[in-house]
Amino acid sequence: MASDQKLLEYLKRVTAELQETRQRLADAEEPVAIVAMACRYPGGVRSPEDLWRLVAEGVDAIGDFPTDRGWDGEGKGGFLYDAADFDAGFFGISPREALATDPQQRLLLEVAWEAFERGGLTADAVRGSRTGVFAGVMYGDYASRFRTPPEEVAGHLGTGSAGSVASGRLAYTFGLTGPAVTIDTACSSSLVALHLAARSLRAGECDLALAGGVAVMATERTFTEFAKQGGLASDGRCKAFSADADGTGWSEGAGILLLERLSDARRNGHPVLAIVTGSAVDQDGASSGLTAPNGPAQERVIRQALADAGLTAADVDVVEAHGTGTRLGDPIEAQALLATYGQDRDTPVLLGSVKSNIGHTQTAAGVAGVIKVVQAMRHGVAPRTLHADRPSPHVDWDRGAVRLLADAEPWPAADRPRRAAVSSFGISGTNAHVILEQAEPPLTEEPAGDAVAWVLSGKDGDALRAQARQLLEHLAEHPEQHPSAVARSLVRTRTAFPHRAVVLGDVRAGLAALSRDEPSVDVVTGQAAASTGVAFVFPGQGSQWSGMAVELYGSSPVFRARLDECAAAL
Repeated sequence: MASDQKLLEYLKRVTAELQETRQRLADAEEPVAIVAMACRYPGGVRSPEDLWRLVAEGVDAIGDFPTDRGWDGEGKGGFLYDAADFDAGFFGISPREALATDPQQRLLLEVAWEAFERGGLTADAVRGSRTGVFAGVMYGDYASRFRTPPEEVAGHLGTGSAGSVASGRLAYTFGLTGPAVTIDTACSSSLVALHLAARSLRAGECDLALAGGVAVMATERTFTEFAKQGGLASDGRCKAFSADADGTGWSEGAGILLLERLSDARRNGHPVLAIVTGSAVDQDGASSGLTAPNGPAQERVIRQALADAGLTAADVDVVEAHGTGTRLGDPIEAQALLATYGQDRDTPVLLGSVKSNIGHTQTAAGVAGVIKVVQAMRHGVAPRTLHADRPSPHVDWDRGAVRLLADAEPWPAADRPRRAAVSSFGISGTNAHVILEQAEPPLTEEPAGDAVAWVLSGKDGDALRAQARQLLEHLAEHPEQHPSAVARSLVRTRTAFPHRAVVLGDVRAGLAALSRDEPSVDVVTGQAAASTGVAFVFPGQGSQWSGMAVELYGSSPVFRARLDECAAAL
């Protein structure tokens, strides 16, 4: 009898272990969803929508050297001219520490915050969560500008410029408990970050992951060093795969993706912008030179990524190339693409590079390519690559079915989801390749009506008015958005701060009045403790409320009375 009981216990344990193993294997093969994106790039790009407009309209974002960094001489590149701007108090950072903190760390904080909110998550919702951070950073020269550090930044310069702290600061600020890793494989860093984040999600190390990269040049050394090597474009522009290619053009940027296992994203109701179906990373090894690209290694990483996705080259429609515009690198990359994606297919794979618009944003380059193709898949358009009217004569374009996107084209039609691939190769010799797939269109909620209340909040009055201005600008750019959808997003995906306003009736007029700090019958403002909830009510016809209240906005009787007065005015 005792032996039977032991056998039963053993069988139960083995069964449980088999179930766990089966689940681990399923998780290891599960696709990863991109549930949100946020970015800063040259040309005034402050959102993925801005980046899409820039590439769709064929904008060249290359400009002059910034004038606020004490650089010598003149030059061209793609710059974040407002990289020094930062709301330190918003993130709970003192002015002294903010001054000593590399703008790269500050930019990562901003885009991470935006990525969470775009994914439908507030800062409170992710605090304590198993969220990983995988951030590409290669520059650490911010503190080196100080020969004798000013007294007001003493004690903060070390952490302010440490690469390791770039990812750690995100984890600390948001209270994230997953892996926090800073990655420096040079220009492939952000795509390597995406690869590692997807692996971490599938391994169960985290439930959400931030992946991306940032590059801000505190000094002009990168320009002077590359110019001495003869690898810098004379006009600062990347002429990818072009007969006019004469070198790369350095730029700055920041981009973050919020990732989640696909099944979790669906279950949690988060938006699924695209699916990462496969990725791979490899190394050049002993190539013809320390910094020279290696064609066979590039072919290998492409085939590994396709195998990881369970796809063939013919299953991919568009390739967003590394495409730096160098005379050596572009022909090697093109030959690798011709040998892989250009074979065994009926229609050509379309080839482009966002670097032709914004320059080579280095550690933020791979993620820029991802954001571009995710937007392109959603819009059904493969945008043109600038400066590509005459393809490079150093490439035998007849060796495979690859067509350079000298003009914008509709996304190739197929009886399957749209797919794209993104390449990123580092001067370190580390190569990365990612396969992306179009997501199923989301289920949309039925609009509740045109009469709504829009709620905004900020840490102070200036921030509240800035929120109103930003929302007005957003509405001008997206007039198609339903008022109920905007109202829902404002309350469900935005953190509630003490300074608050409810805009009723003619919401655009109300937002304009709020942005100017002018009294209006359609605007109710007030203050509440940061811990109180946010009102979310849909007014019905006339002065009647529809009763769709999610939470109380605040408990102040005066505030509630003013809100009721506004409701009656409708």
